[in-house]
Order: sequence, then C-alpha cells, then structure tokens
Amino acid sequence: MTQNPSRVAIIGGGPAGLMAAETLALAGVRVDLYDAMPSVGRKFLLAGVGGMNITHSEPSAAFLSRYAERRDAVAALLHGFGAEELRAWIHGLGIDTFVGTSGRVFPTDMKAAPLLRAWLKRLREAGVAIHTRHRWLGWDAQGHLRIATPEGERSIEARATLLALGGGSWARLGSDGTWVPLLEGRGVAIAPLQPANCGFEVDAWSPLLREKFAGAPLKTVALRLDDEPPRPGEFVLTAGGVEGSLVYALSARIRQRIARDGSATVHLDLLPNHPPEKVIKALAKPRGARSMARHLHGQLGIDGVKAGLLRELTPAEVFTDPERLAAAIKALPITLVRPRPLDEAISSAGGVPFEALDENLMLKALPGLFCAGEMLDWEAPTGGYLLTACFASGRRAGLGMLAWLAAAGR
Repeated sequence: MTQNPSRVAIIGGGPAGLMAAETLALAGVRVDLYDAMPSVGRKFLLAGVGGMNITHSEPSAAFLSRYAERRDAVAALLHGFGAEELRAWIHGLGIDTFVGTSGRVFPTDMKAAPLLRAWLKRLREAGVAIHTRHRWLGWDAQGHLRIATPEGERSIEARATLLALGGGSWARLGSDGTWVPLLEGRGVAIAPLQPANCGFEVDAWSPLLREKFAGAPLKTVALRLDDEPPRPGEFVLTAGGVEGSLVYALSARIRQRIARDGSATVHLDLLPNHPPEKVIKALAKPRGARSMARHLHGQLGIDGVKAGLLRELTPAEVFTDPERLAAAIKALPITLVRPRPLDEAISSAGGVPFEALDENLMLKALPGLFCAGEMLDWEAPTGGYLLTACFASGRRAGLGMLAWLAAAGR
C-alpha cells in the first residue's frame, strides 16, 4: 500500500460528481475524481438511450411537487440552479435544447453522448484528473481513503471528500449500494434503499394473457390510486405485472401502500376520453349475433391487450350488464403485490437522510465528508426531475466544499 497525499477527492463519476468537480475546478481547486467503472457517466448515457430527457419546463411549484415529502430539501438544492439554469449550462457546452410536447426538455439531437463528451473536455481543460477503474473501499486506520486500482490498493489523504456513488439500481453501471455498510460503519444511519420508478408484480396473470400480451403497451389510458385524480399516460403489461412511465409516476405511493397493507390496488381507466354515460350508451346498443369482443371493438375500440386485460380482471357475468361493464372499463382494479427488484429499477429511494447533512451537504458527524446525487434520501418520477436534482446537488456540494476549505484554511 502506498501513501499518496492528494487534493480534493470525488468518488463517483455520475452527474452529481462531475458537477461538483466542475464547480471546484473552476474555482481553482485541484480535483481527483475516482470511478470504479472503465468510464464515467455510464448510467447517464444509458438513461439517454431513446432520448436524453435532461429536465422539465413546467412551473416551479409543479416541478417541486414531484419531490413529494422531500420538496423543501430539494428546493434548497435547486435554488440558483434549477431547470432554467441547467438548460443555460447545457447551452454553454455548445448543446442546444428544446421543449417537447410533454414539457420535457431534451438536447436537440436527443443524445447524451455529445453532452458528456463536451463536459469531460471542459473538466479536463480545467485540470480535473479522472481516474477510472478506481474503486473506493472505505477508510484505513489513519482515516485516509482506501482506493483499489488496477495496480493495487492506494491510500489517499484528501483535503475534503465528496461521495456521489448513486443509489442501488443498475449495479452493472456502478450504482450498487456497496457504500451503505461503509457509512453505517462510521455511525451514519442510512434509510434502506428501495426501488423507485419501478415495475410491480401481480400474484399471477393467466397463461393466456401472459403468453399473448406480455410486452404489449397500454396506450391512451389513465391510472389512479385511491381517490386521487386519474393520471393519463401509458404503460406496459409484463409477464408478471406492469411497468412503464405511468406506473413509475405512482411507484412511490404504490410501494408505500404495499409496505403498509401487503398489496396496493390501482384502478385503470381504459377509455379516459369517454365519460361513463357514453360508455354505458355504447354498450347498451344491441349487438345481435356479434360476439362481445366484436361489440367492444365496434362500439368503443377496445381490443388487443385492453380487451385481454378486461377479460382477465372482470367476472364473466359483468359482461351482460352494460352499467357494471362500463364501471369496469372506467376503473378496472389491478392488485399489485410487490415491486420488481431494486437492481431493475430506474432509480432508488432511501439513502443518506438530509437530517444527517448540513445545508452544504456535509455529514454533520464527519466533517469534510460530503454526499450528493442519488445516494441522498429523495426520489422523483421520470421526466427530468431525477437528473435536475442530481446536477443541483453536485453543484451545492461543490460550493459547500469550497466554503469548508476556505473556513478551515486548507
């Protein structure tokens, strides 16, 4: 083991770690960034497959509501570096953006790779030293960072350290949650990591539904939990349950309900653009010799996976009663019993509680050690909210490290 006195150390090369590195380097601080993977930004790049949704254009109050019970904590991070500031920062890298019809914000070419390349060029020009295949192992007896490298283990004495290691989802890209016991061993209480923006399982679909419709999208539908207003969108029927953007939007509350009650029942509106009375009127029309399947298709356009799911979840006798069948079409109950595994989730909930951190994201119990990004205890739906808060937390941690270094005379 070699002793290697260092500069400021950042552990993790995702958006939060890279943003902190930029904030520090542009202020003249020498930064070493360590990442266990062969290259940085791997989860960021994968998130951009199919369209890099970088943030959202909705008004601030609606934007902040997406962070639920952590609204106030995240609002403090976004102060001075919210969605508009993030877009301006991207433009400064030479990447144009546009607002899609949903309000989501994308780079003009819809790709993450050009943005990351331009950003890494800026960081290297600012003097940030990026060390890949360098895995953080914790601390040695002297309190120095233990780093496993291809050449063997090193001991790093850092002036300040930022942990930006991600949550517990997508372990193959580096977010494996192995930091949890390391911090717990230093006395930091960690909220258990749980899947967020994830799919959910049912007890079992019938073989017919599973074999015929697994992977099929349910489009132009709405979903609600309890008496909340239905949320329009789309999702996918899986071999074991449901997943997709509409499910992800409700995943936090579904997960909490399952933890409390053992299951959660969501209600699916198969025809959100049809008022109940219109559905009843269409179903009450004589169908003559036509089958019920043809009647549903001809009168209401219900076929394919929608028809299959309606058959799966509705007792046979209901199909003879237009009012009861209309009620099922407008509020089809789907009982979900468990989330899919954490490693399959888009993001994770849980992590380092904000209560353990000061306003600059430094651990109160461990001066000089900062945390940022998805390893903090917050969650948000997809739509640019996750990335925006990760960028903002990295910037806040970087500014906090600058303040701490200045105050300590380092």
